[in-house]
Amino acid sequence: MKKIMFFDIDGTLIPERHGAPVPESTLKALELARSAGHLLYVNTGRPAVNVDDDVRSLGFNGYVYGCGTMVVCEGSEIYYNTVEKDLCMSTVSLLRECDAVPMFERRDTVFFDFQMRHLPMIDRVRRGFAEQGKNVDRSTEDEYFSFDKFIICYDEYTNLDRLKPLIEKDFAWIHRGEGFAEIVPRPCSKASGIELVLEHYGIPRENAFAVGDSLNDLPMFSAVGTGIAMGNGHDLIPHAQYVTDDVDNNGIYNAMEHFGFF
Repeated sequence: MKKIMFFDIDGTLIPERHGAPVPESTLKALELARSAGHLLYVNTGRPAVNVDDDVRSLGFNGYVYGCGTMVVCEGSEIYYNTVEKDLCMSTVSLLRECDAVPMFERRDTVFFDFQMRHLPMIDRVRRGFAEQGKNVDRSTEDEYFSFDKFIICYDEYTNLDRLKPLIEKDFAWIHRGEGFAEIVPRPCSKASGIELVLEHYGIPRENAFAVGDSLNDLPMFSAVGTGIAMGNGHDLIPHAQYVTDDVDNNGIYNAMEHFGFF
């Protein structure tokens, strides 16, 4: 019986260390599962523009990008959702009023708000993209500014009491750690992306597996038969049906072997 597995990227397929490669055991597991005829999908918060060759070269059947805002099956785009221009602009204004620092993500680019103050994480992300040769100079002032989703950093100067309930009228607020949130337009999620892929292939939910390491992977578990947490995914472990080893200790290989992918 054909099975399908959905993989987060950072901390799941690849260790969360700058420049870390995909572990050899993971490469072997993916190869064996493909040879056995199973389907393999990336399910990531990253937009398409930020999924690089280190992942694309692994031979996935498709991708759920941007927490479900874009879905590609076998090279064909089957779904794309972007935020209407008016909501994009009103969101920029709200973030400025509440003093939260964003990075806006679209499938083809990212945008920064250079009117905002500097916070270390956003600056670090921007430097990292620049080192990769990506355009980090596009801003909210650009004529063609719009976004599919965004991340924000905040601190004690941010008016969260006002910001969060207003954001949640149109978006899901995913807590990613102290001072960091991922903001995704409703009704998109990593779960909605999985549902579209399963419908595309006619695969029953019980034949679907998802593996991740952080709380933004939790929605995946609601759309599959088995949710798997990496051993390094401490926040996700309480919600998983199965816990594998960590990303540096053959976690993907061991999980895929356990569930009969090869």
